[in-house]
Amino acid sequence: MPARIFSIANQKGGTGKTTLSMNFAAGLAKRGRALVIDADPQGSAGQWCSLAPEDRLFPVSVIRVGGNLATEVKRFAQDYDFVVIDCPPTLETGVMQMAMKVSDVILIPVLPSPVDLWASIRLVEAIEQAKMQNRALKPYIVVNQLEPRSALSNAMKQALEEFDIPALKGGIRRRAIYRNAAVDGASVYCVGKTGAAAAQEVDEIIEEVL
Repeated sequence: MPARIFSIANQKGGTGKTTLSMNFAAGLAKRGRALVIDADPQGSAGQWCSLAPEDRLFPVSVIRVGGNLATEVKRFAQDYDFVVIDCPPTLETGVMQMAMKVSDVILIPVLPSPVDLWASIRLVEAIEQAKMQNRALKPYIVVNQLEPRSALSNAMKQALEEFDIPALKGGIRRRAIYRNAAVDGASVYCVGKTGAAAAQEVDEIIEEVL
């Protein structure tokens, strides 16, 4: 059975795209064979894995693709249960659009501010275009870096209600463990009790979209 394919995308930088990609993939790896395709020219996913010590490798394979993304994804989809594409933070190269055409789900991390949500309008337009060729594509907003013990502001709630893409119930809170795990080339699943709350957040996102 071909893999389920997830794209993590936002044309705005600094939204926690790679952090979500790597921890989301690590959570999927507990449910089957998972692969990350690093389609971002910055190579952040690959750099993340390179920081892991030899006795504790990152639990997910990460590859760079140099050719046609759609062709590469279809080739690897036969050998994995889940493929996660860490997209570049731009719509200009066409890579993000290609990823959407081969994906089952696109997750869009946004900071908990209406301004950051509105900055994703161009991505919404690109998703609508991609749906013309991939009608099965399901897009979701993932609110990222929400302050611990804080709720969404009324302005953000209203902005999400008016947005054309649904937001997941689960989100990612601002936790130091996400940064600390990245520095160690790890996921929040691999750092013991200190990562338990973060791992639960990621699991909730996974369960919503599987």
